[in-house]
Amino acid sequence: MVTQEQRKRQLAREKFLRQQQRRTASRRKARARNAVIASVLGVILVGSLALYTTGVLKDDDKTNAASEATPSPSPSAVKDPCEKPAEGAVKTQTWKKEPAVTIDKSAKYTMKLATTCGDIDVALKTSAAPHTVNSFNFLAGKGYFDHTKCHRLTTNGIFVLQCGDPTGSGSGGPGYTIPDENLKDSSLKANVYPAGTVAMANTSQPNSGGSQFFLVYEDSQLPPSYTPFGTVSEAGMAVLKKIAGAGENTGAGDGAPNATVVIDKATVTKS
Repeated sequence: MVTQEQRKRQLAREKFLRQQQRRTASRRKARARNAVIASVLGVILVGSLALYTTGVLKDDDKTNAASEATPSPSPSAVKDPCEKPAEGAVKTQTWKKEPAVTIDKSAKYTMKLATTCGDIDVALKTSAAPHTVNSFNFLAGKGYFDHTKCHRLTTNGIFVLQCGDPTGSGSGGPGYTIPDENLKDSSLKANVYPAGTVAMANTSQPNSGGSQFFLVYEDSQLPPSYTPFGTVSEAGMAVLKKIAGAGENTGAGDGAPNATVVIDKATVTKS
């Protein structure tokens, strides 16, 4: 028979065992919880390190630092000063050889670029650059420049708007090349192409001009290897200034214009 004292001792042991079980269970839960927290923290830490080492966070820091050093408006923040392009498609025709020279070398010719930003009239240097003027007369007559974008604007070091590439990539052309001309033009002094000059772009090789050309809106120092073949009118210069004022899309001084510059129609006329 169990005495009352033995019964008390038994109950005390059972109570102690229950307390121990509860404490053990509590410790297990705590360990499990801590393990989960440690695991989550580990994932966060590893993820953060991975982002850093792959350059995501670092690039953001660089971007912020660069923007603080040289603030530049984003293209979306710039108001487009130009109109919508006229309806029509760019032509992609090319030719195997330079067209025969058919212009009157003693006559005056004018090129008109009717752009979405305004008309740019150019007095052409026919006698000094007959192959170039003849090529533009030919291409304009074929509608080659119509509906093409002026794809490049530089705003640092040199100050030009580049046009004449139907592909808009900077690598397009008519399929033929024309010779360099008029490289000793009297307007080119100390390797400076003065504001208002229209000259041929090229591949840095002699006689590699095609259809791409650039319009200088501020005096620009360049080697005299780009055929100067025209001069922009005063009204045309105002249009160029408007385009340049909207900037380019990289913020680095060389990119696509923020303005929508499209040549709706190019014409060359004899006067």
